[in-house]
Amino acid sequence: MKRHSLYIQVLAGIVLGVALGAFYPTLGADMKPLGDGFIKLIRMIIAPIIFLTVVVGIANIGDLSKLGRVGLKALLYFEALSTAALLIGLLAVKVVQPGAGINANAATLDTSSIQQYTGPGKAVHTVDFLLNIIPETIVDAFARGEILQVLLVAILFGIAIARLNEGKTIIRALDAVSHACFGVVALIMRAAPVGAFGAMAFTIGRYGLRTLLPLLKLLGCVYLTSALFVFVVLGLVARVHGFSLWKFLRYIQEEIFLVIGTSSSESALPRMLIKLEELGCSKPVVGLVIPSGYSFNLDGTAIYLTIAAIFVAQATNTPLSAADEAWLLLVLMLTSKGAAAVTGGGFITLAATLAAVGSVPVAGITLLLGVDRFMSEMRSVTNLIGNGVATIVVAKWEGEFDGSRAKRVLNGLSRQHPGNPVDQIR
Repeated sequence: MKRHSLYIQVLAGIVLGVALGAFYPTLGADMKPLGDGFIKLIRMIIAPIIFLTVVVGIANIGDLSKLGRVGLKALLYFEALSTAALLIGLLAVKVVQPGAGINANAATLDTSSIQQYTGPGKAVHTVDFLLNIIPETIVDAFARGEILQVLLVAILFGIAIARLNEGKTIIRALDAVSHACFGVVALIMRAAPVGAFGAMAFTIGRYGLRTLLPLLKLLGCVYLTSALFVFVVLGLVARVHGFSLWKFLRYIQEEIFLVIGTSSSESALPRMLIKLEELGCSKPVVGLVIPSGYSFNLDGTAIYLTIAAIFVAQATNTPLSAADEAWLLLVLMLTSKGAAAVTGGGFITLAATLAAVGSVPVAGITLLLGVDRFMSEMRSVTNLIGNGVATIVVAKWEGEFDGSRAKRVLNGLSRQHPGNPVDQIR
């Protein structure tokens, strides 16, 4: 029972949050600080955990060619799956046509509520995104909590330590510190049910279940498409690589419920690093693939962006030719990579994409404000599962995956070792 206690508590928090938001909307909206506080606690520990995991992993390998090979394979996988997600999203929205019949006039839409997403300097271009990976200072990377910046610093430190004569001593010290950080995660996770309760109560209380009704078709399209992507595309990827997606989902069920409750895939990042290593993936592969996947492998976000963009076109009766749709997908392939680089990334990326395409009115994203929060849960869960599968696949490609251990863990036959970080977060 102890093993499953966290996800049961988080699920209870979600249910109570929905009930409070539905019956007492004002009080539910006031619960926002609980969810925000939990997310801030998680973000506080993400940077040091990524840094320590990557540094120790790379320093132990000491093979630069292997490091580059892992990175290249991960990026190729990310691009292939992200492109598949974009195409599936396009196909789904053209079949379902959730925006048909709305007949919104883009010229008369009130755009005051989207100014924070469409103002000057909000769009992040490819060159800016790449330059943003380099921090102003090493300390700045940790202060801002930018995942890719921390990853870059960690890679450089890992390589440097691997080349030192006294590197083993430093590695042992950093490994001990990483276990202390995992202990901090264990303490923070005790507040997960409260955080999920607060976030869900705010969402329902602030936006209300009634806001779902007019755009229920759009919401259903995003949820159904994301589910099909997970169970069909990722399921096929898992089958080809010799593991059960269903068993993997059961293994990370606590993280899935945590993401649903908080609407943030970041809330499960520290635990995913730990659990994928426990599953049998090597520390260097986990340390490189998971953090980079949070910027380059956003399958759920790719599906959402495609459906949302075409929905706006349908709702505003904007005709799109095959060439327009192809151009839209091409732009999304580039802009979606920066979706996690800025606050409000999904909306900002969508606004920047529509502005770049030119044929779809940017003002149309006003129509999405009421349900965007409800769609964020599904895209965050899809991103989480996609990055987990990606880590296993890349680990298998590199021969850095312990298949026998994974089989025992997924079948519930493996017991964690005393002192293992996974034990601490139960």
